[in-house]
Amino acid sequence: MSSSLPCLLLRLWLVCFWSVSHQAAPSSKDVGVRVGTAAVELAADDAMVIAGGIHAGQAKGQEGLLRAVAMVLEKDQTKVVMVSLDVLMMTRHVLDPILADIQKECGISPEQVMIHCTHTHHAPSTLRLHDYQADPRFIARVHRATVQAVQQANAALSEDLLEAFFSLGREETVGRNSRQMLTDGSIYWIGRREFVRPTGPFDSQLPVMGFRSKGSAKDPAPWKALWFNHSTHTIGTLRSGVRSPSFYGLAAQQLEADLEAHVLFLEGASGSTHNLDLSCQEATHRMVHAVQDALNAMQPAPMQRLAAIKRSFTYRVRHFDEAAEHQAVSDYCTQWVGPYGRQVIPVFKAMRDELAPHQGEERETWIQAMLLGDVAMVAVPAEFFTQLGLDIKERSPFKKTFVAELSNDWIGYLPDLEAHRLGGYQVWTGYHSYCEPGTGERMVDEVLQLLEMLKQSELP
Repeated sequence: MSSSLPCLLLRLWLVCFWSVSHQAAPSSKDVGVRVGTAAVELAADDAMVIAGGIHAGQAKGQEGLLRAVAMVLEKDQTKVVMVSLDVLMMTRHVLDPILADIQKECGISPEQVMIHCTHTHHAPSTLRLHDYQADPRFIARVHRATVQAVQQANAALSEDLLEAFFSLGREETVGRNSRQMLTDGSIYWIGRREFVRPTGPFDSQLPVMGFRSKGSAKDPAPWKALWFNHSTHTIGTLRSGVRSPSFYGLAAQQLEADLEAHVLFLEGASGSTHNLDLSCQEATHRMVHAVQDALNAMQPAPMQRLAAIKRSFTYRVRHFDEAAEHQAVSDYCTQWVGPYGRQVIPVFKAMRDELAPHQGEERETWIQAMLLGDVAMVAVPAEFFTQLGLDIKERSPFKKTFVAELSNDWIGYLPDLEAHRLGGYQVWTGYHSYCEPGTGERMVDEVLQLLEMLKQSELP
């Protein structure tokens, strides 16, 4: 035994030496990332039908720009792409061909690309919803602009590695849970406001990630690119009756002018959250200042790794009771909406008539998870209820996990089971809401599997 002791000590010394040498602080090469950004306008005109309402809308003029904003990140020959489109939402029927063209033109796999819609209710229509159809001219322009934005961002990748910074800010006043219980037990949508209490949570988190060249603490380099994420429906304009990216897009463009860097906005899980109180001007002002506050609190975010996983998710069109659905819509519109309610009821009847033959039909969509250093971004294809988004954040294996709804597809509202029980507009059957109850919880579970896969692949 005494003869083996020196060998054992030598082994222990070698293990300790290897451990210490491999725990040394990473070099800038280890933590940096190449970044490229671009923005391309989504050209629109007054003849185009505006989405976002129950009936076909029209606009005269425009404030701000409707845009496709692309950010390409590259590290160790791996690229991930985030694209933000100032439109209400888009289905995979339109987005899958865009992804194919991005792969053809840029050589970037669809698995590595997230195409997100900011959910502005003041842009031309890109899909069949309520009583209006998609505008094919606008869709063609969105297609071209999205591909161009990724091409330009990919070509603009920085030669040098940029440093990443992150801050988790908050904005608690722009939105709130909008599914307020009313005095008769109904759930608020539009009309009179006799609120009793909110029926769900509001997520005030405001994650901000920025990229810039190396600089000193006393003299930091200017920002090269930025993204931020917040969870409230994107509704409201500065001027009445115009096309607009609404308050999030307007805030992003104001920040761009101040920072001289592209700013990309990602809508969080906001299917149950709206701005019920503030003007668009005030909401824009508060978002700008909240992002600026987050920028002032930025901390280094070492970018050791980029990764993305995209998988198919199967769901079914719900079975529904036509008489019960008609009664729910009629009761609410009669009690709370007033004369306009009589114009709303037949719109939902027409959607149910179109959906009726498809009850029980199995369909497929996409779910996706991206890892940007130690920040995880989840992409879901729906107007995701805030409770479901919080479930993902709380159960994720990554401390910094955030949700980008309306990404890669659109399958309507996805409420949680409690919201289905309570009822309300978001669960009335129509093109805006047709998945069977429980789909949201299943999607949460499968998204968490993707996050676990990313976590496990980090291990040596």
